[in-house]
Amino acid sequence: MNPKMLRVGIAGLGRLGQRHAEALAFRTRHCQLVAACSPSASERAFAGEQLGVERLYEDFDAFVADPTLDAVVLVTPTSLHADQTIAALKAGKHVFVEKPLALNVEDCDRVLAVAQQHPAQVAMVGFVRRFDPSYLNAYATVAAGEIGRPFLVRSQTCDQNDPDGFFVRFAPTSGGIFMDCSVHDIDLARWMLGKPRALRAFATGTIALHPALAEFGDVDNGMAVVEFEGGARAVLYASRTMAHGHETSTEVIGTAGKLTVGEHAARDRVVRSDGHGVRHAVVKDFYERFETAFAAEMAAFVEACRGEQALALTLADALEATRIGLAITRSLRSGLPETV
Repeated sequence: MNPKMLRVGIAGLGRLGQRHAEALAFRTRHCQLVAACSPSASERAFAGEQLGVERLYEDFDAFVADPTLDAVVLVTPTSLHADQTIAALKAGKHVFVEKPLALNVEDCDRVLAVAQQHPAQVAMVGFVRRFDPSYLNAYATVAAGEIGRPFLVRSQTCDQNDPDGFFVRFAPTSGGIFMDCSVHDIDLARWMLGKPRALRAFATGTIALHPALAEFGDVDNGMAVVEFEGGARAVLYASRTMAHGHETSTEVIGTAGKLTVGEHAARDRVVRSDGHGVRHAVVKDFYERFETAFAAEMAAFVEACRGEQALALTLADALEATRIGLAITRSLRSGLPETV
């Protein structure tokens, strides 16, 4: 066990990056947030003024070369993930990178090759749902055989509609709705089903509210089916247009029962009954739903970097999620089944 504090730097201080930075600065044990990097002056000012970070970088190369850093957290655009992860590993840093690892298999392979050359360093991709207490409970139940042999996972990631169209502006670099949203569901399906090899994918979708997505070959509602070796299947749904809030849910069906996680997107256990009917409050976005999981995820990364606990989540898992997500995206655009 390494008794010293882990010195962490973060690159990328956008919407999610600021959440990670706050967690590292104030809520994650055994680490110190000592550096931050962003091309945005306002984001660097946030790190300095709100989080007390003293070493602020505009240039990523200078940031990752900082000799005082033990680990870096990358919350940058997906197109930069592979090269920045490789640079961090070569600089001798542990690295946490937000999902997806890359937007193509070749870049994932490059990262895995470099990681294999640096076995003493932790490299972790942010599949946060694996750290959610409810999903962990469901996984343990499946692994114990309590629902028999799992053969079908139905999973969805559905965001509340944003009339300002943030994700439309994000579309040129997001990789599409399946790579941005369903990559979580893909990873969950593989995890729950025992990591079978994916064989084939089918996808379709529609634009319900945001026609500007058509320019990028994207949709605001997408459906997909993934076929796995051994007969297991995953059915995936992603939406950007929910009226009521964020709704992530997963159903795992086995030969002797089923499990459902996240049904109805309830914010709490309060149910209101009045003249308007019977209703409950819902979570508004992914961070509210998975705030506890984000904290557990970062704690697990720090523990792994300090040598206290090995990670069950591997770069190979991230590669497979990208491989499947790309096949689904090709199917959406071609209208034909695609080999994974």
